Amino acid sequence: MNFENPERPDSVLNLLKQNGFTPTQISKLVRIHPLLLLSDPEKTLLPKIEFFISVGVSSSDLTGILSSNPSLFARSLKKQLIPCYDFLKTVLLVEEKVLTTLKRSPRAFLCNVTNNMAPNIALLRQLGVPQSSISFLVSNYSSEAFTKHTRFVEAVHQVMEIGFNPLKMVFVHAIQVLLKMSKPKLESKLELYKRWGWSKDMALLAFKRNPICMLLSEEKITKAMDFLVNKMGWLSANIATNPAVLLFSLEKRIMPRFSVIQILLAKDLVKNDLSLSTILLPKERIFLEKFVTKFQNDIPQLLNVYQGKTDLLEVGSRSEKLCEAEQL
Repeated sequence: MNFENPERPDSVLNLLKQNGFTPTQISKLVRIHPLLLLSDPEKTLLPKIEFFISVGVSSSDLTGILSSNPSLFARSLKKQLIPCYDFLKTVLLVEEKVLTTLKRSPRAFLCNVTNNMAPNIALLRQLGVPQSSISFLVSNYSSEAFTKHTRFVEAVHQVMEIGFNPLKMVFVHAIQVLLKMSKPKLESKLELYKRWGWSKDMALLAFKRNPICMLLSEEKITKAMDFLVNKMGWLSANIATNPAVLLFSLEKRIMPRFSVIQILLAKDLVKNDLSLSTILLPKERIFLEKFVTKFQNDIPQLLNVYQGKTDLLEVGSRSEKLCEAEQL
């Protein structure tokens, strides 16, 4: 931009430098919101910086927040930013949670308090949604929590119709998932699961147990289902009752664990009635203790298999040689 009088832009740049903005952050601010250079630095910009600092935002955090979200500079301090902060305090109750929300989702401070924020939270409270669930939704998914009220009401009603209990945390999880998806997208995802043998009731059961399974990409779902159903022989119905397994990384979690289990089964070291949840849900430390470390003396290379350093065929050939040696 070219300015007939560079005095105003220069004063804006000086103010930003004095308040800790790096050259890179200033460049980003100006690129995203060039009209910022025409702002009154003392009357418009400084009061907003001072406000955020006064409520506990560190200078280093604030420069990052504002450089990525320059629209905050463009909003009225008295009509938007302060009312937004005050409302979030009434919802989250603890100032630290308000600051966390600002860091995670600065756009929450751009939402309309009267038309969207307040009525959305009021609706949840009318339904008896616990404070902990409301706080979780606002802190982690503020864009969805403060979406347009009519859209929010629609999602809440849809979640209620499916049968979610407002008293459970999964209720707000389901709301944010539906708010991220259009109806055609949701139908497309249900159709994908149907192709893998799920009825609509089974798909809804999976959704009720773990709503996030509807946000997974078609590629991720297809790869996981192909491995578990076609290669490992699990019934797709088993996956519907344990949809959390679809969220795990195929390469980093699912395949390494099944490689270990296959070896243990082949050597009759574990029973063949292990459930999908027993194999995939435990944290890594617990899985290692239960299925790897425990059998390290029987199969020294088991940890290498788990870590992808040794494949199943190599383990098999070594075992065969050991058996031959023992027979001799």
